[in-house]
Amino acid sequence: MTDLSLSRSQMLLLSGSANRALSEEVAAHLGQPLCQVTLRRFADGELFVKIDENVRGRDVYIIQPTNPPAENMMELLLLMDAARRASAARVTAVIPYFGYARQDRKDQPRVAISAKLMANMVSMAGADRVLAMDFHQHQLQGFFDLPVDHLYAAPVFVSHYRQKQLHDLVVVAPDVGSAKMARGFAKRLNASLAIIDKRRPSANVAEVLNVVGEVGNRDVLIPDDMIDTAGTMAEAVTALKRLGARDIYCCATHALLSGPAVDRLMASPVKEVAVTNTIGIPPERRFDRLKVLSIAGLLAKAIGYTHSDQSVSSLFD
Repeated sequence: MTDLSLSRSQMLLLSGSANRALSEEVAAHLGQPLCQVTLRRFADGELFVKIDENVRGRDVYIIQPTNPPAENMMELLLLMDAARRASAARVTAVIPYFGYARQDRKDQPRVAISAKLMANMVSMAGADRVLAMDFHQHQLQGFFDLPVDHLYAAPVFVSHYRQKQLHDLVVVAPDVGSAKMARGFAKRLNASLAIIDKRRPSANVAEVLNVVGEVGNRDVLIPDDMIDTAGTMAEAVTALKRLGARDIYCCATHALLSGPAVDRLMASPVKEVAVTNTIGIPPERRFDRLKVLSIAGLLAKAIGYTHSDQSVSSLFD
């Protein structure tokens, strides 16, 4: 990263309160301090943000995932607005997890396309560029009317599983929509591919119908972009175990772990659940078989490359 030294004085890293630990790790990788920011609430609960350092003419990078509560999104918008009004040269929204991404189409009458609205708000608040990781659907990049650098956590997971010496590995896509992602993992890990045929009787409820591919007496990896209530994962693990799979590993970039997720995963015969730290995971949602991998190094490189106008896609070649 030595080539950044000339322009480095222009970089300014800000962090919201959604995942401060990740921001600090990214700052350490970049050898940059986090800018002092005042984040507090008025008596009625309204957010107040103030950037406590000079922003004029600086390249500002605001690191904030937008997982619930909605205040996280609000905080990001207010920080971007504050930076823009303080005459920042360029504002980049670094969004490790982009919330509301699953509401990306009108699949029922009279519903909001929330992902598009969130993208509009990021643009309107003053972002010049977005740096995000593992969108729920790739086409979300088109929802933003500004440049988007879309990062993948796959290299972090691949190096983790390469160290494990897995036996006759098969990568299983938890549904047809995940097949492309699973194929990418299979190619990098020299594994074969299988697909679960599943249906959803209702939201957050998944039902495994059958498995296309051979999983008997083989180690299995189930990759996904997020684990929310873990219904899909737990159901898939149980079904694959029933079909004679050996050790079953799950990985997902975003660990939402809502509601019964932790109980479901602990009750399932999964060997290990690997996730990243895009979202801060509170201690009460951590368990023995949960392995949290850091994407801070990847994020720091992407910020560094963006700042020095180098190719971000070269990170994934």
